[in-house]
Amino acid sequence: MPMNIGVAGIVLLVILGLLLFGPSKLPQLGRAIGTTLSEFKRGAKGMIDEEEKPKNTKEEA
Repeated sequence: MPMNIGVAGIVLLVILGLLLFGPSKLPQLGRAIGTTLSEFKRGAKGMIDEEEKPKNTKEEA
């Protein structure tokens, strides 16, 4: 199920973020979310790479 937020949705999320966290906390929050997403992607890629290694070694044997 694709998430097509659109411009109006992004504007709404930014306004909601400003109301909830204030303008001073928003950059910190964005940085924390970005770091978390990059770590998650790195971990998921590592898991995929680990799953592919046994398949490749079985095919060679």
